[in-house]
Amino acid sequence: MAYRPSSSAAGSSVPPLSRPQLAEARRVRAVELFVEGRGTTEIARMVGVHAESVRRWRRVWERDGAEGLRRRPAPGRRPKLDDLQVEVVRAALEQGAQAHGFEADLWTLERVGAVVSRVTGVTLSKASVWRLLTSRLGWSLQRPERRAVERDESEIARWITHEWPRIKKGP
Repeated sequence: MAYRPSSSAAGSSVPPLSRPQLAEARRVRAVELFVEGRGTTEIARMVGVHAESVRRWRRVWERDGAEGLRRRPAPGRRPKLDDLQVEVVRAALEQGAQAHGFEADLWTLERVGAVVSRVTGVTLSKASVWRLLTSRLGWSLQRPERRAVERDESEIARWITHEWPRIKKGP
């Protein structure tokens, strides 16, 4: 199995926003609209949420200000890799597997784990490597196409244009 940046992340140096970041952006936009004096239903339509969410946000905003609607750190254990380490891992993975001494240019969970350990000194389980790839790096699972090493594209094209029509016609 190979892991590559998902199409939305490929070609972009800006990682995709996480769900909590998108939710915070909605709330921040709602605050801007509160300040403009827009109505609850209009704000709900503009930011794409239910009006009850906007009413709840407005109560928090009136009580605690805009800071009350900011995202809070998730409870629980902190990630083993900080944001800087994740970017170091991203740069290392984008060099390709062969650049790290692997025979084929194909990423597996084991290979990614080995590279993470090599560049950061942190050992991750397969589950943690999976979360790193999908959640923090925005990569997705890509299954390689199975093709014979001996495959000759020019011979296939010749067969399709010359032999196939002859066989299709019959004797």
